[in-house]
Amino acid sequence: MGKESRSHISNKTWTEVVKDYAGKDLGERKHWYGSVASAYNRVRPRYPQAVIDRVIELAQLPPKAKILELGSGPAIATVPFAQLGFEMLSLEPNREASELAKQNCADYPHVEIQNLAFEEWQLERDRFDAVLAATSWHWIDPAIAYAKSAAALKAQGSLILLWNTPPQLNEETYQIVDAVYETLAPSIPLYARHEGRKNHQADFLKFSELITDSEYFKNVKYESSIHQVVYSLDDYLLLLSTLSPYIALAENSRNHLFTNLQEALHKHQGDRLNLSFISAFHVAHKI
Repeated sequence: MGKESRSHISNKTWTEVVKDYAGKDLGERKHWYGSVASAYNRVRPRYPQAVIDRVIELAQLPPKAKILELGSGPAIATVPFAQLGFEMLSLEPNREASELAKQNCADYPHVEIQNLAFEEWQLERDRFDAVLAATSWHWIDPAIAYAKSAAALKAQGSLILLWNTPPQLNEETYQIVDAVYETLAPSIPLYARHEGRKNHQADFLKFSELITDSEYFKNVKYESSIHQVVYSLDDYLLLLSTLSPYIALAENSRNHLFTNLQEALHKHQGDRLNLSFISAFHVAHKI
């Protein structure tokens, strides 16, 4: 039942699914993460320092570079860049997330957080050394994202896209909960429950093509790495609650799903779960 019944979901790639995000009304996007902002801040995986260092190297950012960040969330990526002394203007459309970002960046006076969507931001041309988006680029209409980002950049400025896939169970452990999904929430796409690394890599390579095809950026560099993390069972379920397909579920359906996932995983794995995620990036230079 599992593989056959999932075929309608697995045929839809992540790059296809995320079109639904950019297509959402701006008002809806502003409130989307409001109820889970605190959980997002607590359990979303951080970007490995080696990844941060590598993109800074490839983007050839000078000391004190000016960075425009799009969709900062609670400042998960903002903080490691701020710690290196970069001047940052970080835009976050969700009010709750922007307040958390301000708290997390309170020690960095060179960081400004604005509760504003990129679409609403008044363009400041040729000001920034880099435009940064950390697992947020897919929320912006491509017709706006590429052109407006390029216009905000100085000559030779860089576009930096960071990505963390959702930490997921290994194949053996996922099989324990596959039937739970098929019974209670078959609409949850594979990328938000369990998807093979080959599929994730194919999606990231598709983004490389999209950046080049925009004709605003060149010399796209892409790299990825796999990272292991351990989550408590409670934190794993909290992590799932921050992913859009789970947010979209009706509250009763989501609670019922999580109760059954918790029972199945606790029975077979206890309260500690070994997870893995892919951390990837794209770096490209303004044409």
